[in-house]
Amino acid sequence: MAGGLKGPPANCALCPRLVEFRAGNARTYPDFFNGAVPAFGGGDAEILVVGLAPGLKGANRTGRPFTGDYAGDLLYPTLIKHGLARGTYRADPNDGVTLNKCRITNAVRCVPPENKPTPAEQKTCRPFLIDEIAALKNLKALLALGRIAHDAVLSTLELRKVEYAFKHGALHKLPNGLLLADSYHCSRYNVNTGVLTTAMFETVVGGLIAAVGKRK
Repeated sequence: MAGGLKGPPANCALCPRLVEFRAGNARTYPDFFNGAVPAFGGGDAEILVVGLAPGLKGANRTGRPFTGDYAGDLLYPTLIKHGLARGTYRADPNDGVTLNKCRITNAVRCVPPENKPTPAEQKTCRPFLIDEIAALKNLKALLALGRIAHDAVLSTLELRKVEYAFKHGALHKLPNGLLLADSYHCSRYNVNTGVLTTAMFETVVGGLIAAVGKRK
């Protein structure tokens, strides 16, 4: 089922509800990607950014994680500012942005209704994240965007959530030697309500880079 860095095929049929939703979107938005969105970045990544799932008019439209919706407007410029990406982000998969020892993925690869994958769908998609992490031989840290992504990482690594509580700005040292950094999701809602500011997010990313550097 899983496939290392390759991930699921665009027409993955493992989750019936997500397949049905994808088919409906394909009829409504025939020019969208409308498939299981592949991870972005190379196999040399030292930092893996983990989101929950593609947005309907973001990654589900463009086929690149966090591209085309509000979250990418904060994520990509921050990665560029801190040297984890190069180029100019234009919310377009053809904007030429490249990642530098960084990779971006989602715990669930297909867009779910109301942006809420079910626990069963998260479990079904988990082997792809398991294989992806195992295939990243230079991996040193993960950055979880939001509590659900944080929990997905812990489930993937078979760790108890009670021992690694989600908290914005937290940096967890995991038994396998990896670091797990937590951030509130860089969604429009969180930014507009002041839950997450640009400075707060940059502090998390900068702190993680510093911690990874110290472990080299």
